[in-house]
Amino acid sequence: MFSFIKNSLSKTAEAIKAIVPKKQLSFSKEELEEILLEADVEYSLVEIILNEIYQSKITRDILRSKLLATLAYTSYKEPEFKAPFVELIIGVNGAGKTTTISKLASKYKNEGKKVLLGAGDTFRAAAIEQLTLWAKKLNIPIVASKQGHDSSAVAYDAIDSAKAKGYDHVIIDTAGRLHTQTNLANELKKIHRICEKAHSGAPHRTILILDGTQGNSAIAQAKAFHEMVGIDGIIITKLDGTAKGGSVFSIAYALELPILYVGTGEQPENLVPFDKYEFVDGLLDAIYEE
Repeated sequence: MFSFIKNSLSKTAEAIKAIVPKKQLSFSKEELEEILLEADVEYSLVEIILNEIYQSKITRDILRSKLLATLAYTSYKEPEFKAPFVELIIGVNGAGKTTTISKLASKYKNEGKKVLLGAGDTFRAAAIEQLTLWAKKLNIPIVASKQGHDSSAVAYDAIDSAKAKGYDHVIIDTAGRLHTQTNLANELKKIHRICEKAHSGAPHRTILILDGTQGNSAIAQAKAFHEMVGIDGIIITKLDGTAKGGSVFSIAYALELPILYVGTGEQPENLVPFDKYEFVDGLLDAIYEE
């Protein structure tokens, strides 16, 4: 797991190396400010971190404790539930929702769980087709309808089918962008209500998919979705394709929400549980001399 997370920070490490060609045992505040900003840690958070440090030379251990503190909310406790466990996947188009759903489904299947997918993004025909292709590839059943159909009805049918057939997990896709934000909010709220009608306590987990390449600009997007329906956790995708790895600290600190997984590649095994210690150490390895 560590190699996946460390490898996902390789482009961030390259960006840092452009500023600090040689690793050191300690840095001044001015040097660290430049390094953290280059890694796309938000300026206001960099100021908070550095203002709490009183040493003139900042060692790895000192910075490590401060970075870990920004990730205090990243732990997650699964709620009590009666199977099937229903997950609602939300996020804008292009963030990697469909690929992430397939990775989650593959993970559960490899754990011996019975999984069913719900193609609730009925706004885009391509979304239904793409998820259906993944379902066939993974040999996992899917409940789908046609473009323009009621997405909440798809969610209900998926949950109802899973209950009747004794499935362990239901993963439901949702539309990423409708004509207006109001339309999107209303649709997501309706899906939430229908999930609860179909199965008590559902959705048990609402997950927001964020594109790691967007860096700190993803924070406003996340806040908007959180206001719409309430988010239980975040999955950050495409972390391997960006030099903005430091934005993870800003996202976690600003939202105070758990980061469940990070996507570090296209393969199913490239969705790894987020471990704040491994993530912080991976970043520090790019900065400090061992």
